Amino acid sequence: MSMLAGKTIVVTGSARGVGRAIAECCGRHGATLVLADILDDLGKATAAEFIAAGMAARFVHFDLGDPASITALADDIAAHEGVVHGLVNNAAIATNVGGKMFDDIDIELWDRVMRVNVRGTWLITRAMVPLMPVGGTRAQGGYDLGGRIVNLASDTALWGAPRLLAYISSKGAVIAMTRGLARELGPRGIGVCAVAPGIMRNEATDYVPASRHAEYENGRAVPGPQFPEDITEAIAFLLTPGALALTGQVLPVDAGFLFT
Repeated sequence: MSMLAGKTIVVTGSARGVGRAIAECCGRHGATLVLADILDDLGKATAAEFIAAGMAARFVHFDLGDPASITALADDIAAHEGVVHGLVNNAAIATNVGGKMFDDIDIELWDRVMRVNVRGTWLITRAMVPLMPVGGTRAQGGYDLGGRIVNLASDTALWGAPRLLAYISSKGAVIAMTRGLARELGPRGIGVCAVAPGIMRNEATDYVPASRHAEYENGRAVPGPQFPEDITEAIAFLLTPGALALTGQVLPVDAGFLFT
């Protein structure tokens, strides 16, 4: 299948885990991949594995918490690919942010989560949009021609998971940002959606208590664990031209834990 053939897709936090799975899915659909991550060795190894599998991919170092690093990433992509058809804002702080009640959260941790998950998502979107093709309205004949942005939120922000206030607040902000960006970028034919997965089984959630995993896995309409590969096809579709009619939407891709 090649529904992303000819498209340059930037996936942040793609050296491992969920981001890697998203990038691999996009690569299988024909995309040219820019893997952006702070983990240099893993990122380079992932790019090499993708290339060996016949995909077009390269790794670029970046730090979502550092505005200068985000600018450098945009400059690098402008010099090499010249255009970005799709951006997946996957990178975020997700580990070691749970377990505390709202009044026990360290101010430094709160600020770091907001700086990376919220400010960073805004800054990299601001840096990538100038590299995206501009479409237009349906009446202008360019409805399907603009870029696509998919933000990774979390269904925890939709149901208010306890003892995760910094994290769910940041993901709630990402949801609000998705809707505001959809309004601002829609006239240019650029679509913006968010995917809100449930808790997944991967290395990033090893610290989560077994009881929390069981709560999710028993509460889904399709019971059982969720893995990164379970959300990737939905994200790949949102990066296609035909997905623009979904702009501004938040999709809980969580096997039916939440219905919205």
